[in-house]
Amino acid sequence: MRAGYALDGEDGCIADARHHAIAFLDQASTDHHLPVSERAKDLTQLVVSELVTNALKYAPGPVLMELRINAHAVDVVVWDSEPTAPAARTTDPGRIGQHGLEIVKAVAEDLFIEREPVGKRITARIALSDPPRGDTAYR
Repeated sequence: MRAGYALDGEDGCIADARHHAIAFLDQASTDHHLPVSERAKDLTQLVVSELVTNALKYAPGPVLMELRINAHAVDVVVWDSEPTAPAARTTDPGRIGQHGLEIVKAVAEDLFIEREPVGKRITARIALSDPPRGDTAYR
């Protein structure tokens, strides 16, 4: 299952992207009986918010978001027209803002950044189920 969305950058665009993500996960759960944990929903909304915010802030032009799901994970894919790949900054507790990529890297199972003929595509993969409580990677 997959769905794509063109985001216009207008007021409420980031909130709309989060709502699309929740509706997508709810539909996958209902229609395809996929076990989507509340944690997966929360992390998906967080990742959507961070990736879309960064794309709207740093890239001129349109932003496209695609959501893809399989039995184990949801992929949040964001395309923008800026070819420069983002880089996580070094840890600085005094820095205000610019923590988006660090947050995405911390909560995503995988993160892929691909240059395109025009712009770049960032894909963050989020597990649908919660890790076992004893797992040291549990967040």
